[in-house]
Amino acid sequence: MELLIRGLFAALGLWVASYVVSGLSFDTDLTLVIAGLVLAVVNAFVRPIATILTLPISLLTLGFFLLVINAGMVGLVAWLLPGMHVASFWAAFFTAIVVAVVSWITYALIKPRPR
Repeated sequence: MELLIRGLFAALGLWVASYVVSGLSFDTDLTLVIAGLVLAVVNAFVRPIATILTLPISLLTLGFFLLVINAGMVGLVAWLLPGMHVASFWAAFFTAIVVAVVSWITYALIKPRPR
């Protein structure tokens, strides 16, 4: 269930990014929702493996290389999904940042508060 919620947050982030980032587009609204769900799955399974494999570079760059990994995850989703178009690395990079910020804000607004 949490993966589905994260997918919907990612879809919301992709929707915002499609307006903010030039070079990101979707053929249909359904493609955007599917891209959010696929991005959640990729972030849950592929991203941890990529993070472990690139740990030395991430340590050397004080964690900034994780932004490149996030851009790679967006690029991977665009490669897997025919209706999603990412024009360049920088479009994927800024899309990853927008999706992360929107997901973080949305999750912070919706998560249950401790009593």
